[in-house]
Amino acid sequence: MTPTEGSPGDQTTLDELTDPVFDPTFYAGDPFPHFSRLREEAPLAFNSRIGAWVASRHADVVAVSRDPETFCSSKGIMAFEIGLDYDSPPSMMHTDPPDHTRYRALVQPGFRPSFMRALESDVRRRTRALVDRLVPGEPVDIVANLAVPLPLQVISDLLGMDERQWPTFFRWSEAAIPGATDWPEAERQQLMGEMVSYLLAAAADRRVNPRNDIISELAASELDGDTLSDAELAMFLVQLLVAGNETTRNMMSGGLVALASTNGAWSALRQDYLSGVPRAVAQAVEEMLRWTTPVVAFMRTTTRATELGGQSLSAGAPVLMLYASANRDKEVFGSDAETFNPARDPNPHVAFGFGPHFCIGAVLARLEGRVLLEELLDRFDDVELLEVPERTASPIIAGVRSAKLQFSSAKGN
Repeated sequence: MTPTEGSPGDQTTLDELTDPVFDPTFYAGDPFPHFSRLREEAPLAFNSRIGAWVASRHADVVAVSRDPETFCSSKGIMAFEIGLDYDSPPSMMHTDPPDHTRYRALVQPGFRPSFMRALESDVRRRTRALVDRLVPGEPVDIVANLAVPLPLQVISDLLGMDERQWPTFFRWSEAAIPGATDWPEAERQQLMGEMVSYLLAAAADRRVNPRNDIISELAASELDGDTLSDAELAMFLVQLLVAGNETTRNMMSGGLVALASTNGAWSALRQDYLSGVPRAVAQAVEEMLRWTTPVVAFMRTTTRATELGGQSLSAGAPVLMLYASANRDKEVFGSDAETFNPARDPNPHVAFGFGPHFCIGAVLARLEGRVLLEELLDRFDDVELLEVPERTASPIIAGVRSAKLQFSSAKGN
């Protein structure tokens, strides 16, 4: 596949500019200076080695996201899927209307705001139990001690899973993210197969033995006589287990790192929170989402010749949407786009995607982030980053493998 006439710049230069975004090792460091260069020099650039366009500006990412008729998901949503042909979609994210519309309508009731709000007491109970273990003045890896267990426990509760199986769920979700671990591919595939088999069995069981969990809720979901098959339900549950765990985990860990390493950010947020400033914590969560952008990028493929960002794209052209770059675009977020600002408002980030594929679990992720911040702000008057975090080498998930922080006890506690 080649770009159409009118592509700017020498192709070798464009390849050199865009090659890093497809290289997993690039994400183990700080990719944002390079993203800034892309937005300035080649905001929509074709990479001839991969055969894909790279969209780094907020406006282009939104334009692609809002038009599934022109930019489809069924040809793959990750660069390594270019040229693959699935017998059936591996996730709801790989579907387009009308199939995606049907899936969305059937699963949406399980994520209605009232259902999510009812989870808050359980989320807070889980959060407090973890925060209780933090010792003021002692270093703590917030990935292992907060960011990994909390979303995993919440998702497991939501799915009605036995807490004794948490370590297994963790390995399954890790296996599902390319680059998240250095496990052999055969081991990853084996773990993925175990996860699908388990969830298929759970879906079949809930058909006849419903419980008070989201598997039962989705199994019973019906729209004009239409229901999800066991295979479709399992497909969605795999997505929920992985996305609901991995993305929220990295929003929490990356967000806490940002709060700890931004001078005065924690104390200012704490003062606003304790003073009852409306939406102070909610705004901080949105900035954590923008700043970390847990899903680095997803792909779409053109269904017809089209125009995007002043470029002519032919039919069948993959377009990689760099959400992480779009969320630092100065045209949208102003001159301080490269600054972490917990009080940022408005904050039109695309960390949850945009358009028809907007993340269905956004309400849950925001709930977990808000409760975690509230519990920490209640107890600690400051937090310090002790060492440079270790980041995951993945072009899909902006992961933090470890991050040592030190919390200071609030006066009087």
